[in-house]
Amino acid sequence: MNPKTFISQIQSRYAKEKCHLTHDKAHSWTLLFVVILSAQCTDKKVNQITPKLFADFPTLEHYAARPIEELEAIIRPLGFFRNKSKSLKNCAEQMILKFDGKLPDTMEGLTSLPGVGRKTANVILWNIFGKNEGVVVDTHVGRIAQRVGLSQNTNPEKIEQDLMKVFPRKKWGILAHQLSQFGRDYCKAPVPVCSECFLKEECPKIGVGKRK
Repeated sequence: MNPKTFISQIQSRYAKEKCHLTHDKAHSWTLLFVVILSAQCTDKKVNQITPKLFADFPTLEHYAARPIEELEAIIRPLGFFRNKSKSLKNCAEQMILKFDGKLPDTMEGLTSLPGVGRKTANVILWNIFGKNEGVVVDTHVGRIAQRVGLSQNTNPEKIEQDLMKVFPRKKWGILAHQLSQFGRDYCKAPVPVCSECFLKEECPKIGVGKRK
């Protein structure tokens, strides 16, 4: 597929796409926490839990000081709740100790926090600080990049590098939100809805077997 065709179609169809995870905009660190909670879990399920979480744990100090069992009890329905609870508690402690209780605004600062990798940092940098430092490669983005021929890699960081070469930097931040929604709408796993897709004529459908 011609990359320019793909870019123009995605950008026009999903121009207003944004993060679906609910967070407290007055406390930017809450987005970091909901992204951590969203690992191997749907945005919808995370959004059902976070109102109680942020009501019971309204400040970073609450995460740092209160027993971790109280945190685990709230986020248990999201799966991997013990590891996620440790990450939230440790991140809160590090932000208090190293960053004066604030969310870091650099890739280096964010990835220095426990359990925060490049993918999570990219989400924060774009959605909170408006910085285009890279492309978030989740399961949707990785799958689509391979199917349309924008990357032959399976490693998320290598896929990210491939996409950064194709898409203009000013589009990096929003790209993951656009491709993720495209993946939910059409380029589904394991069976894409090719018959209804607006790219069905141009898409090479690499690796696609069964399709609708």
